[in-house]
Amino acid sequence: MPDIHRSFVVIGLGTFGATVAMELARLGNYVLGIDLAEAPVARLADKVAHAVIADGRDEAALREAGAGKVDVGLVAIGEDLESNIVCTMNLKLVGVKTVWSKAKSHTHFRILTKVGATRVVQAEQQMGQHVAQVLHNPAMLDYVSLGNGYHVVNIAVPEKLADKTLGSLRLLDWYDLRCLGLMRGPEFIDPGAPETRLKAGDLLLLLGRRANLRSFGDSL
Repeated sequence: MPDIHRSFVVIGLGTFGATVAMELARLGNYVLGIDLAEAPVARLADKVAHAVIADGRDEAALREAGAGKVDVGLVAIGEDLESNIVCTMNLKLVGVKTVWSKAKSHTHFRILTKVGATRVVQAEQQMGQHVAQVLHNPAMLDYVSLGNGYHVVNIAVPEKLADKTLGSLRLLDWYDLRCLGLMRGPEFIDPGAPETRLKAGDLLLLLGRRANLRSFGDSL
């Protein structure tokens, strides 16, 4: 296995699991893909380091596949909650220290946490929240939640702000927002230059709490 990258096992090669597995492999990581069905394993056979047909609910089968030798495991099984939970437990039993698991509900989330999942992903809920935030404010192109109520958002500068200076937005004084930078095409402009004049289509990278970001977005 490569020394400069980590190794992963992904159990469940549906759309979510296969996407994660292929992207990890594309980034240069060793990826072991596991699924009960032949078709998804065959689709990934030439896209990841190793793809096998195996039952993640069987501890011995996981050991034989080499799952215990990887750094990180992801249980991407969606609908079968029992299999999802058992696979999570088995990854811990075979020695995988970091295990991420996909949850379908808050109760499922709590169970996975109790059985040792390092991190639980509620993919549909998180994506739904993400889409709602972007739909709510058309000027917001994307955002990342940092926890503790703080977000980083990418906002397109509208025509009404064209030719205004960065300093004139009074982001910190009026909205308690911090400008982390300004992108103009491929060029990054230091936010420490308040005299910089904005152009329509510039991208503002802002840090702040959701309510304050919403207030600024509504003002646009």
